[in-house]
Amino acid sequence: MTARNAEYPLRLRLARIAHVIRRIIGAPDYERYLAHQRRCHVNEQPLSREAFAKDALARRYNQPGNRCC
Repeated sequence: MTARNAEYPLRLRLARIAHVIRRIIGAPDYERYLAHQRRCHVNEQPLSREAFAKDALARRYNQPGNRCC
């Protein structure tokens, strides 16, 4: 087994852990968004990572009921 093959499961595990943490804290998941775009909105141009992050923040903080104060 090469070093690269031995490293892969660790990378995969770390990616999964990062995904779970992002889901718990409500951080937007750009990779999941891109997969959804490819599956459901084939003819639409996906947002850039920066535009996606801005849109996610706007949706999170501009909807009444999403904040406690």
